[in-house]
Amino acid sequence: MQTVVKKWFRDKETGYLDNGGGQDIMVHKADLVNCQFLKVGATVEFECHTDKRGLVAKNVKLTRQNQNNQGGQGGFGRNHGGNQSQRPYRPGVMT
Repeated sequence: MQTVVKKWFRDKETGYLDNGGGQDIMVHKADLVNCQFLKVGATVEFECHTDKRGLVAKNVKLTRQNQNNQGGQGGFGRNHGGNQSQRPYRPGVMT
């Protein structure tokens, strides 16, 4: 499957992938392939499984499009394009 990252909590090393109108898909750092964290808006490919907590993503990989357009560790985040500079990730408070 393919979708975008909806939320990522660096301190908890978990996040959620968008599932359209359905239940969000949980992803754990241990299930990421060739990356350490995800940024909101990044496009990923994954296998979807169910467990007692609901939907869980396994074997999560950044898509080739994101890897080619981004610098740093394997292309985390969105492609801002244009003249906008890449801003460092700064954790904030989710409300």
